[in-house]
Amino acid sequence: MFIQMIQGPCSRQDEVHALLDEWRRDLAPGASGWLGGTYGFTDDDQFMAVVRFESRDAAMANSNRPEQGAWAERFAELMAGPLEFHDCDDVTLFMDGGSDQAGFVQIIRGRAEDPSRLKAMLADTTTLHEMRPEILGGTLAFEPDGSFIETVAFTTEEEARKGEQLEPPAEVRRDLESVMKGASFYDLHHPWFQSA
Repeated sequence: MFIQMIQGPCSRQDEVHALLDEWRRDLAPGASGWLGGTYGFTDDDQFMAVVRFESRDAAMANSNRPEQGAWAERFAELMAGPLEFHDCDDVTLFMDGGSDQAGFVQIIRGRAEDPSRLKAMLADTTTLHEMRPEILGGTLAFEPDGSFIETVAFTTEEEARKGEQLEPPAEVRRDLESVMKGASFYDLHHPWFQSA
């Protein structure tokens, strides 16, 4: 799997939502290898999108379509500043890989000195599910420099906040503090989803 994360400042939320709905209706059928996406806005008007493709080649082929280019220009005009793009070939799914039924999504951006350590923590899905049953699943995507984008789907924000208050085992807490040091958290209170 290949993940592209797109982020940029935007206050024209309804227009962006409508344009993404248009993409789903008109352009998605021709986007070979497109798997889906998670979208939303933070409280400080950051647009966040985590888009999934079968491969980098499929994503690039989509980007090179003339109709995609025309759509992307219209999309960029709705932004209040430049868009950031982060391309990740190293993708790990945990639990069910997320859910279009999630009521709350958190995107975490950081950098891991040892990506395998973070992957191993998420691989223990039994412990994760026992500790945090409100987590429906998610994706962990790495850029070549060790920067990561973790997308976590929760049943509801209320349940997620309760889960945050639980004290994890000391070893888990140490590992979490290590890999999440300096990370940025983006809360999508009203996420929406598209799937192929």
